[in-house]
Amino acid sequence: MADDPGRARRRRRILLIAPNTSYRISAYYQAAKRLGIDLVVASRGEYSLVPEIAAGINVDLESPSRVVDSVLDENERRPFHAVIATDDATVELASHVAGALGLPHNSVAATRTARRKDLARRSLAAAGLPVPAFRRIDLSMALKAQVLDLSYPCVVKPLALSASRGVIRVDNFDELKAACRRIAPLLSDLPDEEERRFLLVEAFLPGTEVALEGMLAAGQLRVLAIFDKPDPLEGPYFEETYYVTPSRLDESLKKTVANAVEAACRAYGLRQGPVHAELRIVASTPYVLEIAARTIGGDCARLLTFGANASLEEIVLRQAVGEPVQIEPQPGAAAVLMIPVPGAGVLRRVEGVIDAQRVPGIEDVVIAVREGYEITPLPEGGSYLGFMFARGRTPDEVEAALRQAHAKLKFVLAPIWRLQPGVVRSA
Repeated sequence: MADDPGRARRRRRILLIAPNTSYRISAYYQAAKRLGIDLVVASRGEYSLVPEIAAGINVDLESPSRVVDSVLDENERRPFHAVIATDDATVELASHVAGALGLPHNSVAATRTARRKDLARRSLAAAGLPVPAFRRIDLSMALKAQVLDLSYPCVVKPLALSASRGVIRVDNFDELKAACRRIAPLLSDLPDEEERRFLLVEAFLPGTEVALEGMLAAGQLRVLAIFDKPDPLEGPYFEETYYVTPSRLDESLKKTVANAVEAACRAYGLRQGPVHAELRIVASTPYVLEIAARTIGGDCARLLTFGANASLEEIVLRQAVGEPVQIEPQPGAAAVLMIPVPGAGVLRRVEGVIDAQRVPGIEDVVIAVREGYEITPLPEGGSYLGFMFARGRTPDEVEAALRQAHAKLKFVLAPIWRLQPGVVRSA
């Protein structure tokens, strides 16, 4: 039977703006398919092997005006009902596009504040919210004069990189100087001159970390999950590993964490859509480290299911098109391990995966890096070897399962030999 043109026009249509390397494209595509929503991906990659990208809108993500023009042309053919960004690299662009289409969105200023650590700190301080002492340092100027009154330990970080890339704890001036030299090359390809030139330095906060996943609607926060991060994150680098939910914080502190995130969203100007927040708790006071205007990173969203196995992406899509959203967290506990990079080199193989999968409570082990690929640890690297998922009755149970399974993995790396230019001498 031929398709009904009227039915096609009535189907909800969402634009997903994503880097072509995003983990989230497939998850959003599958969620849209289950909900009967037409998802169009705007990304770089006219000849991409990923079907959702190849069939979408090929755009240059670094040229907002051209992206807006391309989307407006496509919108004339058949209107979009919402615009969603998958990653930090596209949240500002999604705000530009949604504004041009007249669709609900966070302001460009708000999404920029969420992406830029220095702007976020200023917004929190202006709102009277707790923040560590902070300042910007200019890499183009002499360092010592800028930090004469600096107290240690502190943390040096790029203004806009994600996944803890370039984030280094320093305990004295010599370590600060070395950290600045190490971070500077990571910034050289950034399109924003300010983000290439400046770093943020802030006081190190001792304490435990948690993460919060939530949805904003007209500025009101609905908490989807609070995650414990049981591994201490004390530096010198800050690689995230275990996320466990539900959190083992007491109920009063959970409420305080949620209130802190909602207040920080107001300070940023965020009002709509998903948010992922990272906080450090110091003497029962939550300090917001950052809030991203998108869902949890990597493949970790698989950890969260709601009601009748509805995914996090389904929750985001339903809210985007104005459907009522029922949030019913699944019983029991769940956890994910973002498998850390064990060292620099070429990955030859990962041994013990089958043994890890056999550990009771382990749901899946995903090795995302193929054999033969170069891997780089923090602070230069910004990715994980893969993800390991566990489900069980209690947070302690799933955390223990992940630790047992991780211990069964062995990573075989080959050294990297780099050719250096030299002088050819005759005999």
